[in-house]
Amino acid sequence: MSSSSAVAGQGGAAWLARRPLVKQQLMLLLGLVIIVGAFEILNVGFLSADNVSSILQDSTETILLAFGETLVIITGGIDISVGATLGLSGILGSLVLVNVNQGGAGLGAFPSLLLGVLAALAVGFVIGLANGLMVTKAKVTPFIATLAMLGVATGLTFVLTNGVDVSGMSPSIATWGNHVFLGILTLPILVTAILGILVGLFLHCARFGRWTFAIGSNARAARGAGIPVQRHLLKIYVLAGLLSAVSGVLVFMRLGTGSPLEGANDELNAIAAVVIGGASLFGGTGTILGSLLGALIIGVIVNGLIVAGIQPYWQTVIIGVIIAVAVMMQERGRARD
Repeated sequence: MSSSSAVAGQGGAAWLARRPLVKQQLMLLLGLVIIVGAFEILNVGFLSADNVSSILQDSTETILLAFGETLVIITGGIDISVGATLGLSGILGSLVLVNVNQGGAGLGAFPSLLLGVLAALAVGFVIGLANGLMVTKAKVTPFIATLAMLGVATGLTFVLTNGVDVSGMSPSIATWGNHVFLGILTLPILVTAILGILVGLFLHCARFGRWTFAIGSNARAARGAGIPVQRHLLKIYVLAGLLSAVSGVLVFMRLGTGSPLEGANDELNAIAAVVIGGASLFGGTGTILGSLLGALIIGVIVNGLIVAGIQPYWQTVIIGVIIAVAVMMQERGRARD
């Protein structure tokens, strides 16, 4: 069999493997509707335009992390450094923005923001590259490699800030990050939607996606078919880092400050969203739409608990239970197969 035929076969097998996910995503959509309906009954006004916008705005953080996590998990890996990457990217971006704006450089709010965004993206790129090199070159397991980067990024975040928020941004930054248009849309929501479409097209309609699924299904066969497995994995981890950095930028634009606490434990929500969305922790399956629905379910539940006055500590408990249930359901499905 030729290399091209083998790759096509891998891609076809991947698509066949994902067909059952269509039914699962319909179930997720139904579940999301039921959860929203239940909260609307319990809290009249839950579906108001303001609250829907708030849910979507708050969910962008998890959604972007989940998009990157989806790519990694499909390859059979995992990235538990995405939350810490968000935090460090946001902090460094905030520091650059504030220092440039207050340093007498004569730059306005937008040029300062642009430099802050570039600094944040550079952090995401470096962390993603470091993760990828450890996994591909040093042959460190993804969990251990990204655990190490989680520690490094979290430590640097507090070293740079001494645990204090980065303040002093131009008020217009928060205005841009929270301005609502067309009733419910904001800049973070729009950016997240655009990136979701782009990542989804690359994953499900391009060679990039076929290679990603092939590696997750059988890395050895993918390598034999001529797929540059190590180089592709490196790209995957870099993309996960960059998406985390974008999330960090959107967070400080929403808050108007850089918080060293942002991103803490967000990897749990991201992984939960991906698993709820139907991706297998063993690799080879997953969709961007499924991860989006999983993140929205988490966002609706968190918002509903807050509106209901339930202590925020229960949010982590509930998300942990959701992950356990989703994984057990996956295992039952694998056993039936």
